[in-house]
Amino acid sequence: MALPLRADDLWPLVLKLPHDEQVRLAKLALRAASGGDDARAYVAAPVAPGELDAEEDSLAWDAEGWDEPHAQG
Repeated sequence: MALPLRADDLWPLVLKLPHDEQVRLAKLALRAASGGDDARAYVAAPVAPGELDAEEDSLAWDAEGWDEPHAQG
């Protein structure tokens, strides 16, 4: 039977990740360690400034060509 993985087994792989992916992995690990409780996870690893910002207006796609199929008919 295979032995369970330990953090030391994964460490070489973590070091190969780019910094932003290391941070993302750390946040996921904290969430898993907290039992999946989002409130505690956000206290342990709060959302970074700009993390949820959209590059463009979220409703802008609605205005771009939305009525074109109806206008042609």
